[in-house]
Amino acid sequence: MIQKRPKYKQIIDAAVIAIAENGYHQTQVSKIAKQAGVADGTIYLYFKNKDDILVSLFQEKMGNFIEKIEDEIKTKQTASEKLYFLIEKHFSLLAEDHHLAIVTQLELRQSNKELRIRINQVLKGYFNVLDKILTSGKETGEFREGLDLRLARQMVFGTIDEIATTWVMNDQKYNITEQAMKVHELIVYGFIHQS
Repeated sequence: MIQKRPKYKQIIDAAVIAIAENGYHQTQVSKIAKQAGVADGTIYLYFKNKDDILVSLFQEKMGNFIEKIEDEIKTKQTASEKLYFLIEKHFSLLAEDHHLAIVTQLELRQSNKELRIRINQVLKGYFNVLDKILTSGKETGEFREGLDLRLARQMVFGTIDEIATTWVMNDQKYNITEQAMKVHELIVYGFIHQS
């Protein structure tokens, strides 16, 4: 499979750096090739164009993330623990790779409709994991019975995404992973005083 070949990963990793440092629109395929240490033509053995590189890098990174989450989440007992784990892992993934954080939070927000559709397809795997957590919480009675899963999913993802974007926009000056507990508490307990 092409994704398993070393040059594919090399180009993906180079694209993350090149796009983060130069911006998506300013990054030519030749810059990605130079960063990867390959000839320009080599890129086209693996990718159709720059859009394909962007979507592929998101698929690769998000795919790995979802795999890790699905494996490790099985060890958590409650839906609340699973949700905390997802939030914490999402933030720590971005904290560990500053270039990837810039790409996912800023450069993936392209106005190109076809690109947006392809990126949303990749996000479906993430949403499936989130749906499983929320559904299990409803089934066990941990989350309220009337919880609207679609709205809850949008709220959880939207919150995580906005906090990550704000962190990137602030030049990643603080530890985003430390925000995970507070975000989790707000999502699970809301604004109501717990007696």
